[in-house]
Amino acid sequence: MSVNKPRGNTQRQKPEEIAAPRFRVSLDWEHIFTSPKNTLAWGTFFIILGVILESSFFSYIVTGLSDQSVLDGLAHQSLRDAGRQTRNFLGVLGAVVSHIFVYRWFGVGALLLPLVPFVAGWKMAFGREILPLSRTTREVIFFTLWVSVLMGYVILMSNTENTLSFLSGGFGYLVNVSLFDWLKWGSVLPILFALFVFAVFFYDVRDRYESWQARHAKPEVAGDDAVDPLSPGEPTATAAPESTFVSVVNDTYDDEVLASEENPDSDVETADVDTEEEAPRPAPHPAVVLPVTAPSVPVTSTTVELPMEVSAVPSEPLLELEVEDTTQVKAAVEEEFEDEDVNASILREFGQYDPMLDLPSYQFPHIDLLNEVTENQHEKVSQEELESNKTKIVDTLGSYGINISKIKATIGPTVTLYEIIPEAGVRISKIKNLEGDIALSLAALGIRIIAPMPGRGTIGIEVPNKNRETVFARSVLANERFQKSNYDLPIVLGKTISNDIHIADLAKMPHLLMAGATGQGKSVGLNVILASLIYKKHPAELKFVLVDPKKVELTLFNKLERHFLAKLPNAEEAIITDTKKVIFTLNSLCIEMDSRYDLLKEAAVRNLKEYNAKFAARRLNPEKGHRFLPYIVLVIDELADLMMTAGKEVETPIARLAQLARAVGIHLVVATQRPSVKVITGLIKANFPARLSFRVTSSIDSRTILDMGGAEQLVGQGDMLLAINSEVIRLQCPFIDTREIEDVCEYIGGQRGYDEAYALPEYEGEDAAEGKADLNPDDFDSLLPDAARLIVTHQQGSTSLIQRKMKLGYNRAGRIMDQLEVLGVVGPFTGSKARDVMYHDLNMLEEHLRVMGVS
Repeated sequence: MSVNKPRGNTQRQKPEEIAAPRFRVSLDWEHIFTSPKNTLAWGTFFIILGVILESSFFSYIVTGLSDQSVLDGLAHQSLRDAGRQTRNFLGVLGAVVSHIFVYRWFGVGALLLPLVPFVAGWKMAFGREILPLSRTTREVIFFTLWVSVLMGYVILMSNTENTLSFLSGGFGYLVNVSLFDWLKWGSVLPILFALFVFAVFFYDVRDRYESWQARHAKPEVAGDDAVDPLSPGEPTATAAPESTFVSVVNDTYDDEVLASEENPDSDVETADVDTEEEAPRPAPHPAVVLPVTAPSVPVTSTTVELPMEVSAVPSEPLLELEVEDTTQVKAAVEEEFEDEDVNASILREFGQYDPMLDLPSYQFPHIDLLNEVTENQHEKVSQEELESNKTKIVDTLGSYGINISKIKATIGPTVTLYEIIPEAGVRISKIKNLEGDIALSLAALGIRIIAPMPGRGTIGIEVPNKNRETVFARSVLANERFQKSNYDLPIVLGKTISNDIHIADLAKMPHLLMAGATGQGKSVGLNVILASLIYKKHPAELKFVLVDPKKVELTLFNKLERHFLAKLPNAEEAIITDTKKVIFTLNSLCIEMDSRYDLLKEAAVRNLKEYNAKFAARRLNPEKGHRFLPYIVLVIDELADLMMTAGKEVETPIARLAQLARAVGIHLVVATQRPSVKVITGLIKANFPARLSFRVTSSIDSRTILDMGGAEQLVGQGDMLLAINSEVIRLQCPFIDTREIEDVCEYIGGQRGYDEAYALPEYEGEDAAEGKADLNPDDFDSLLPDAARLIVTHQQGSTSLIQRKMKLGYNRAGRIMDQLEVLGVVGPFTGSKARDVMYHDLNMLEEHLRVMGVS
C-alpha cells in the first residue's frame, strides 16, 4: 500500500490519519492583523476613519441644531426620509455618531479624537510616524476632557446652556454643574490647575525652566572680588576654592534612568535643549561624585571654574593655562555638556533606539511552515527489547567474571543508555575492553561505552535502537524552552538520550566546528542551525555570510538576500561559491572585524552586546561613525575543498577570525566531511572549543575532530557527538527537509526587506595592487606583442604554446604569460586548465595593445 508522504515526511501515517480529510478551515487571527498586506489595508482603513469622523464632527457643530429634530423623530419615520433631511456630511450615521460624541459627551473637544486613528493608520500603512502615537494619544485624551470642561464653565457662566450646550457636551456641563455648587465662579481654578499639573509632568516644565536658567546664568568669578582679565604676559596667582563638587553623568543602561540626571549637590546646571531631531552624542565616561580639593596653582590668566569629571583613579595636578587655552577648554566643556543635554532630550522624547524599526512590518516565520509531527507507536523501543538487551549485557559481562549489582535503561530517540554499577573490585578498563564482545552479543550496529559516566558514578553502554525515532524540526523549534530562550544566538542542536532538547548559544561557544562523512546529516544539521537563528532573530540583528563550494547545499537561502545575507559590494550573488571570492570575503570579514574593534575602543566597551546597548541608549554619535552592529555568522559548508584549492590563503583569515572575532559579534560555523589534520590544522582547531561530529569512517578522524574516539561508532542519519567544555553529549539532530526550508525562505523573502544585502567592506587582493604596479611598458618583454597575437590566433592561453611556437624557455614564457594577464589579454591562472583568452579578434587586440602602449 502506498502512503502519501506530506512534504517529505519520512514517517508513516496512522490509518485514521490517511482516511481523515486533509482540508481544514481555520482563521489565523494573528495573521489577519499582522501580515504586511493586511497591515496596509488596516492602516488605510484607520486613515479614512479618522478623516470622515473629523468631517462628521465638524459638520455636526455647524449643522447640529437642524439635525437635532431629525434625530428625535428617527424612530417615527423611515431611514430614507431621515437621510434626506439630515445635513451632516456623513448622513444619518454621521449625525448619530456625532450626536453621541459631540452633544452627549465631549462637545468641541471631540474634534481631537479622530487624530488618534489617523496617526495609528499612518504608522501601519507607511511604517513611520508623523506624530509619536503614544504621546499623541495621551495629549488627545487629556485635552478632549479639558476643553470639554473649560467650555462647560464658559457656557455656565454666560447662561447660554440653552443654545450653546453642544459646545461643551454632556460631560463638560455636568462636571461644571458639580463644581459650581462647591466653588461658584472659582470652579475655574481646579480646571486651570489640572492644565498646570499636566504641563509640569508631561512636558517637564520645571526641567526646561532650570535648563533655561542655567544657560542664561552669569558665571561666578573665583575669589571675593571680581578681577578683570589680564593680558597674557601679566602673571597672577589665584587661590582655588577649598572644595568643589563635581558634576556627574550616570553611566547606566536602565531605560528609566536618563543620562542627563542632575546631581542635587552639583554647582553646575546642565542645559536641556528642546529638539525634535535626533542628534546622538558621544558616550559619557563613568564618573563618581567626589569632593575635590584643588591646590593653589599659579596660572597665566584669570582662574575660571569649570565643570569636571573625576574618576576613581587619582587625577593629575592642574595644568597651567593661557587665556586662549582657557577659552578653548571652556568651549569644549560647554559643548560636551550641550551634547549630553541633546542626548538626554532625544532619549526622553523618543526612547531607546530600536533597529527593528528599519523593517517595522517584518513578521517572524510561523511554526506552521514546518511539517507536522507524526508519531508511530511501532517505532518506539518495546519492553521486550529492553529486557532482552539487559539480559544479554549481564550475561556477557558475567561470562568474563564481571558481576553487575544494578542496571538502569534510559530510552532516547536513537540509542538507549544502559547504566550499570559493577560490584566492588571490578576494573573499569576490563569492561572497556569488552566493547566488541558486547556488540556481538547484542547484534548491534555499534555500541559506545562511557566509563565512567561524568558525575554519576556509573558505567554507560549506549546501544542503538532497532527502530529509531525521527526528531522533526517542528517539535524542537516549537518547544517552549526554545521560544522563551533569551540567548543572544540560540541554536537547537537536537535531542539528548533523555529526550531533552539541547539548546546552545552560538555567541558563547563562540565558534562551531562540524565534521561527518558523506550522507550522515551534516548539511541537514547546518540547515537546522540556520533555521533556529532565523526563527529567533530579526534581520536587523543578524546577518549570514554563506560559503558553499558545493554550489547546491545553501542555494535555498538566496531568497533571504535582502533580509539576512551579507556580501561584498558589487557581488552578483550573496551565496559565495568561487574560491577566489571566498578568499576576498574572508579578508573582508577581517577588515570588518578590525573596524568593529576600533568602534568598541572609541565607545570604551568590551564586546558587541555592551556596544549595542550603549548605542540603543543614544550615547554614541552616528556622525562619528557609530552604528548599530548586527551579529555576523559565517557558515562554510565544505572546508576541505577550500583548503585543497587555496590552503594558507584560507587558513590564515579563518584563524584570525576564530581568534579575535567573537568579541565583535562575528561567529563561525565550519563544516567538513574529511576531518584530517591537513584540513583541520592545529591553528584552526585550537580556536574552535565547540566541536560537533556526525559519523566518521575511522577512529583517527574521530580523534582529529573530538580528541577522542567514539564518532566512528555512531549509527548515522543525524546521530552525533557534541564536545564542548570538556563534556561530550550524544544528540540526535532534528530533521528538516528541503521543502520546509523553501517555505520558510519564501515566507521571509516575500516580505519587505532592505534595498540590498548587508555590504561587507571592499577588499582588493594583492594581485590587483601588484598588477597596477606592473603596468609599466618599459618592463614588458619585447616579445609580448607577438605572444599576444599568438595566443589570440590559437585561442589557447597556454604557457607551453608560447614555449613551442616562439622557442623560449619556461621561465621567460611564464613571465610573458603573467604580463599578458596584467594587460587583460588572458584570464587568471586556473590550475591545470588553459587560461581564458579575452580577445577573439586580432583587430580588437591590436587596438588594445596600442592603447596600452605595447604595440
